[in-house]
Amino acid sequence: MWSDAISADFYDLSNRQLTMLDKLRFGKEKSYEIKIKIPKHIAITLGGIDEKRKSENSYENGLLKILDAIKHQLKLNIPITTFYLLDDRNRDEDYLEEIAKFIRGLAAESIIREKIKISVLGKWYNLPHKVVEPIKELIAATKDNDGFYANLCINYNGQDEIVDACRLIARKVKTEKIGPETIDKDMIKSNTYSSYFIPPEIIIVNGRKKLKTGLLLWDSLNSAIYFSNKPWLDFDKSELMDAINSYQKSAR
Repeated sequence: MWSDAISADFYDLSNRQLTMLDKLRFGKEKSYEIKIKIPKHIAITLGGIDEKRKSENSYENGLLKILDAIKHQLKLNIPITTFYLLDDRNRDEDYLEEIAKFIRGLAAESIIREKIKISVLGKWYNLPHKVVEPIKELIAATKDNDGFYANLCINYNGQDEIVDACRLIARKVKTEKIGPETIDKDMIKSNTYSSYFIPPEIIIVNGRKKLKTGLLLWDSLNSAIYFSNKPWLDFDKSELMDAINSYQKSAR
């Protein structure tokens, strides 16, 4: 069951603290010692999640891999992660069903215990009832958590995020709550879906295509883009560390 899988993934994280100088060993061949700074926000796409199709339960397994990424988030003490689950064009019924199951599973007690606040970015409220209701319940269940943050982009489009921010500002101008001359970059940021979060230092793009996805488009101006060159189902902890290592080198 989804909740059992989540509980098992988080069981070994309780009462564990790691410092930035801890050596992190992943696999037999690679080791990394974190000496610079761990990013405060990493955004990740699920590109290529459907490359292996339904014969390998790609949708279910792909969503479960988010739990692995969150586990590494906790180990590395990364405050914020953002995952791009669903763009505004995908209406695959099987995938929507798996997303609904996944969202229900995230309300498991282990998530609450680890103090992770789940936020959902995008026009998720326009999706079918079977997806919307679990999202509402999950947001309500984790709203008071403040240890770590995991954002799920569902029915999301980066350009729409900026357009919607402009619409909110335009309404304020129309009602004379603000003057046009007061509009600046900070105001636009404060009206985006991601207004409460700092921009990501790294955006990890999965899948075979080296294309920008529009994920957190307004916030991505200074973000390092890391192309994994592999589908999300093949993304692992070693690849995550490679992305962080690449970011650290570029930040020197």
